[in-house]
Amino acid sequence: MSAALDTATEHQARARVALTAALAAGPSHAYLFRGPRGAGKRAAARALAAEILATGAEDPDDARRRALLDPSPHPDLVWLAPRGAQHLVDEVRERVIRAAAYRPFEGGKRVFVVEAAEAMRDESQNALLKTLEEPPEFVHLILLSSEPEALLETIVSRCQPVDFAPLPPEILEAALAADGPISGDIGPESAHRPEVGAAARLAAGDLERGRLLLGPRGVELRVEVERCLAAAIAGEVGAAPWRKLLVGAEAAGADVEDATRAALEEEAKSGLKRTAREIGEESKRSGRRRRTEILDLGLELCALWLRDLAALAAGAEDVVFNRDRFDVLRSQASGLEPGCARAGAEAVQETRRSLDLNVSEELALEALFFRLERLLS
Repeated sequence: MSAALDTATEHQARARVALTAALAAGPSHAYLFRGPRGAGKRAAARALAAEILATGAEDPDDARRRALLDPSPHPDLVWLAPRGAQHLVDEVRERVIRAAAYRPFEGGKRVFVVEAAEAMRDESQNALLKTLEEPPEFVHLILLSSEPEALLETIVSRCQPVDFAPLPPEILEAALAADGPISGDIGPESAHRPEVGAAARLAAGDLERGRLLLGPRGVELRVEVERCLAAAIAGEVGAAPWRKLLVGAEAAGADVEDATRAALEEEAKSGLKRTAREIGEESKRSGRRRRTEILDLGLELCALWLRDLAALAAGAEDVVFNRDRFDVLRSQASGLEPGCARAGAEAVQETRRSLDLNVSEELALEALFFRLERLLS
């Protein structure tokens, strides 16, 4: 195994075994790297692509070096990432499906990587099927997905799966601490600060989510979650504290919508054909997706806070996730029945599932917090 691939799969034993075997036997024509965001799929895909392109190259070391650069100048490595909420159908057709028919510019291989493959529309996925079924012998495709259930079964069945597990909390904590200053003062010298450890455990193996939780948006979200649950415990949900969760999600969605629109308009100026309507629709999709993600994360944080209350009420302090809020949790857990907190966490998870069915968010949250008030106050 190459040094780059060994490093990329350092904490992914199953992926390392699968990719070592693939390189030894000759790589498959299509792979599906599946696992949570931040688990190392991108780095592993780039390292695998570098090894494939080095095979048969006139100068393998130089081919490998260029393929490992991000962005890569290697002409036979095509890396496709969604510019908004979804991949553009035309871009998938032009840069992957049609381009796969052309022979390599150098060496004997071409590699196409599709990042966030679940963001391809059904039309794009169906169009990609023929390339997956009958690829030219020199083509290798690598699909990356943190939501493989959103891919068509026909796509999944034509790829060799490589699984990436959630990163352990201690690995996430070290990575988050090494990121440098976050929110002003979190850096390598702060590796053991409580907020870093809390974010690492609340991130559920997702490094990107850990970074979000340590940033301004995540810090604000955690504060609002704590206020909502404090109101439920105090019997004060009549003031509708959950509305701030909705407002925060709306603001996050608006920020992403504006950023997406600005990026797409800039691309249109550079010659990429897009109508004003397409730009508007793509921007709104990106905003809605972000809004939904933030609201769902807020509810998940509610469930995890209640899980921590149940743990403390049962005397299991060592399994608490919100390690930077021990004092508040201990105060709230005093005299609380563990079963009531567990029932509250289950109620939150039920609400998360109900929102997938397009029920009214405000009514669902109102019902949830009055239910939590009955359980906890």
